[in-house]
Amino acid sequence: MQSHDRDAAALWDIAEAIREIQQFMAGVSEMEYLETLWLRRVVERNFEILGEAARRVSTEFQRAHPDVDWGNMIGLRNIIAHHYEQVDHEILWDIMNTVLPEVLVNVERFLSELSGQSS
Repeated sequence: MQSHDRDAAALWDIAEAIREIQQFMAGVSEMEYLETLWLRRVVERNFEILGEAARRVSTEFQRAHPDVDWGNMIGLRNIIAHHYEQVDHEILWDIMNTVLPEVLVNVERFLSELSGQSS
């Protein structure tokens, strides 16, 4: 698989993980999120997927798009997967509401650009 195809597949996974978080969290208050175990687990799992997919994006692509904080996406995945006792759900709430919408806009733009290159 070419780097371009791997990048597109990883970006697609990032976008889908964000959309799933947004779908499950639509209309949910911070208190509901903090008090509902299954919601926290859904969010954690999607952050893991998002971070793993970010890790799979080629170094070249990451360098070409420094406006996306690839390192923190990957690092957050590592904390959730390996140091789950340190997960701060108030921080995840903040990331969901302030960071992810912009990441999704960027990733959708990248996917559109990559799709245009393969035509």
